[in-house]
Amino acid sequence: MAVVALSLKMYFTRQQTLEYCRTLVRLLNDLDRKEVKERNVSMAVLPDFLSIAEVGNIVLPAGIRLGSQDICADDRGSFTGEVSGTDLADLGSSVAEIGHVERKLLFHEEPALIRRKVDAAWRNGLTPLLCVGEKERAGTDMAVDICLNQIREAVGTDESSPLWVAYEPLWAIGARNPAPAEYVTAVCSRLKEAVAPHEDAAVLYGGSAGPGLLTQLWPSVDGLFLGRFAHKPEAFISVLEEALELSTIREPLTI
Repeated sequence: MAVVALSLKMYFTRQQTLEYCRTLVRLLNDLDRKEVKERNVSMAVLPDFLSIAEVGNIVLPAGIRLGSQDICADDRGSFTGEVSGTDLADLGSSVAEIGHVERKLLFHEEPALIRRKVDAAWRNGLTPLLCVGEKERAGTDMAVDICLNQIREAVGTDESSPLWVAYEPLWAIGARNPAPAEYVTAVCSRLKEAVAPHEDAAVLYGGSAGPGLLTQLWPSVDGLFLGRFAHKPEAFISVLEEALELSTIREPLTI
């Protein structure tokens, strides 16, 4: 399986988000939808909460999965400002981003809360898109240990429920260039082994990711978690075309 996922964070206005998604679907119509399905390539768009319902109406008929950028750990109750996984699922969401470094640094989310959010996603039929990564660049062995610990803290003893993991080293987020390919492949190949027992398992790279990078990282990663380098729909389509071309290749590439 290959995955191309995009978080729009809070960069766009609601109208810009809707126009982005309409353009994305128009560009997707130029591709062979049957080929996308047959090659088991999943697409996902994670808009802001206020746009989720309308974005779902646009992207779901096109075969693009709808996701959220966060999820409340509880389904109902006096949790002012939170959004329930039950309601996200009702709107057609099937992916929930959890544990992004901005949630940890800006909103002080701790491992115990991240674990509860993963459980909330699972009980509502959503695939957690769990973000992991080290704060400072270290050796790959140390990076793997840090990420595996973050995964264990988030999923507990569950080794079968759906799980996407986005490897996003903090030192590469927002950088001009992504982390070196050899560094990412060394880390992600180990993470893939760890999450392989999970249903719908995938490991994505997401630190300053854009077109052309997937070819360098495949097959140590299953896809990319895109951000600002895909603020034009054409960039998303470019990565999707890469994923379609690479999806039949399982051996390391010679670049």
